[in-house]
Amino acid sequence: YSSPSIVLASYGNDGSRQILDDFREAYYWLWQNTAEDARVMSWWDYGYQIAGMANRTTLVDNNTWNNSHIALVGKAMSSNESAAYDIMTQLDVDYVLVIFGGVIGYSGDDINKFLWMVRIAEGEHPQDIKESDYFTERGEFRVDAEGSPTLLNCLMYKLSYYRFGELKMDYRSPAGFDRTRNAVIGHKNFDLTYLEEAYTTERWLVRIYRVKKPDEFNRPRIPYTDRLIKTKNFASKKTSKRKRGVIKSRPVVVKGSKSGSK
Repeated sequence: YSSPSIVLASYGNDGSRQILDDFREAYYWLWQNTAEDARVMSWWDYGYQIAGMANRTTLVDNNTWNNSHIALVGKAMSSNESAAYDIMTQLDVDYVLVIFGGVIGYSGDDINKFLWMVRIAEGEHPQDIKESDYFTERGEFRVDAEGSPTLLNCLMYKLSYYRFGELKMDYRSPAGFDRTRNAVIGHKNFDLTYLEEAYTTERWLVRIYRVKKPDEFNRPRIPYTDRLIKTKNFASKKTSKRKRGVIKSRPVVVKGSKSGSK
């Protein structure tokens, strides 16, 4: 998983070859549609690609010497949206990028890497993150309705599966069927509070979200009745009878001579 490819190839039942260009498509979008100083949070595997192809700053990259920083990103991905937002605000994160293979059956996505994020986060933050919380009582890692509530409500799950519960890919599969895990997801129809979807590639392989700023939540709510501009009754000072205008210092024009000439 440490060297993800930029361009992927898939083969149809008839042997035809299809090129999947979602990574380059997403990096190009970041380059064209985000500020030059934007900070992107993703798992470390994609750090060099984002820096090289999108020219954007990442929190962690393939130089994995800073384990505490990687653990903090893992903690954000493993936490619920509210706790993750606190971490992202502290780190000045502007965008979050995740890789999701549930539409095309790509097994190298972030959900399949997720337990490594949990383990690394637990190593640095054992009081907040525990790997056992992401398994069922029978010790299973599941994304369906029997999955752990901690998993089904963590940031990585929500960013991967946002709006996916509405997606029906063919007549044989129900809506929200994950082709990589071969399961119908267990948490559907949820909303995001602290992030908003900014861009999703054609095959949903790369998903990018914008992190809302704190002032977007602290604005006072104005009641609807107070949103209208109140004006006093206006009365014109002009009378109904209009006086004929008079031009002051009107020049006298004499035939045969220019105005003002002596």
